[in-house]
Amino acid sequence: MERNKLFNILDQVKKGKIPPSAALKKLKSLPFESCGPAIIDTHRALRCGFPEVIFCQGKTPSQITLVAKKILEHHDELLATRANEKAYQAIKKVSRKAVYHKLARAVTVSKKSKASSDKKKAKNFILIVSAGTSDIPVAEEARVTAETLGHQVKTLYDVGVAGIHRILGHTKLLEQARVIIVIAGMEGALASVVGGLVDKPVIAVPTSIGYGASFEGLAALLTMLNSCAAGVTVVNIDNGFGAGYAAALICKSSLPR
Repeated sequence: MERNKLFNILDQVKKGKIPPSAALKKLKSLPFESCGPAIIDTHRALRCGFPEVIFCQGKTPSQITLVAKKILEHHDELLATRANEKAYQAIKKVSRKAVYHKLARAVTVSKKSKASSDKKKAKNFILIVSAGTSDIPVAEEARVTAETLGHQVKTLYDVGVAGIHRILGHTKLLEQARVIIVIAGMEGALASVVGGLVDKPVIAVPTSIGYGASFEGLAALLTMLNSCAAGVTVVNIDNGFGAGYAAALICKSSLPR
């Protein structure tokens, strides 16, 4: 149940177009609904602004199909993360509008037309920066997430500190962004560099890319947590989804209501 749908139901009751009993029938599934082994949080869009997201890893195709069907019964948008080809096909059984973002390991469904999309203008865009090309899958997960939540996204990939002139050559773009997501593996120093250049929130994402003493992302995580650049916050290792979601909320909170 989304805010606009709930408002329309209440408005119809107020105007006498539908009786309270009919409205109650429409609202009976709030705030959750059982779906096989899962319990769908149908109230989440009302609380958080976006429906429950399907985390596909560890779920069977049949479970994914059941959950996707239930979410799309209540909402016009769907996002599934850590999805493979089998997860995509499971969701496609529910909606032919399913789109597979292979690099991001994500599936999206939108019942809305492009004309009705609520994407914010470039003046309030999210910038996603990656240190290397190996970090791009996590960056793409962040991009797909933020765009699905209705925000403009620009990307700047392969600008790590090993060639620091690459990021310094894009200071104007850094200054224009509303919020910046910085994704880096190995030692994770790029987040501190960007944090020291801008006056806006920086969301740092350590990745598991690296070898030896990088400890599958732990070194980058500790570097980012210990950043001396003010304004840098950190999400979990490889958590592009969490970074994209947080950036979207920051952008949303800065817009006039």
